[in-house]
Amino acid sequence: MNPLFLMSQEIATKDLSVLGLFHHADIVVKSIIIGLLVASVVCWAMAFEKFVRVWMLNREIGVLEKSGKSANLPQARASSLIGSVGDAARVEWSESATDASTGEVRDRLEVAMRAAVRRKLKGIEQGLPFLATLGSAAPFIGLFGTVWGIMNSFTAIAQQKDTSLAVVAPGIAEALFATAVGLAAAIPAVIFYNQITVALGRASDRVTPAVVSLARTMARRGLEGVN
Repeated sequence: MNPLFLMSQEIATKDLSVLGLFHHADIVVKSIIIGLLVASVVCWAMAFEKFVRVWMLNREIGVLEKSGKSANLPQARASSLIGSVGDAARVEWSESATDASTGEVRDRLEVAMRAAVRRKLKGIEQGLPFLATLGSAAPFIGLFGTVWGIMNSFTAIAQQKDTSLAVVAPGIAEALFATAVGLAAAIPAVIFYNQITVALGRASDRVTPAVVSLARTMARRGLEGVN
């Protein structure tokens, strides 16, 4: 019988599905794959949470932009951007000297509200280093699993003293599976990190003039809108 036909039949009997490749991998490669899959799930969950928070932040910035002309801030939760800015303005207004000039009051209000905005942005930025680390490290972690799997494949080849494709192909496929999982975890992480970072930068550019306008209007008209 044709040796090539026998070889193809032997390869066909191997389970080369995703689950099959994972099942036949050794404990090191399995641990790497599981770790990358868990990190990928965390990445997607974190990205979803960040996108929702950025969307809510942009809505609140829109409210601040409209409030810059009237100094009327709507009631909001203390944890929200509007609530944080309003609380900072109230505290700073209560501590301002009664004989302070309008310019001094405006500057102090602006500094206080800018600090509140920075705290809010930093809160949203928490977790972004994980996305950056995952995006840069996951391919190398997967590559380590691939190298480890190929080493085991060559060891099996040496033990069986057989270099046929039927012996080599399954082991190489199992090894390359780790790299594929690493790339699958890294690519979304890099995309999410870049998108969220750009969105936060744009939000920061929008909120700065809104705070300046709001501080100017508050200093002129008083703090009735946030009392």
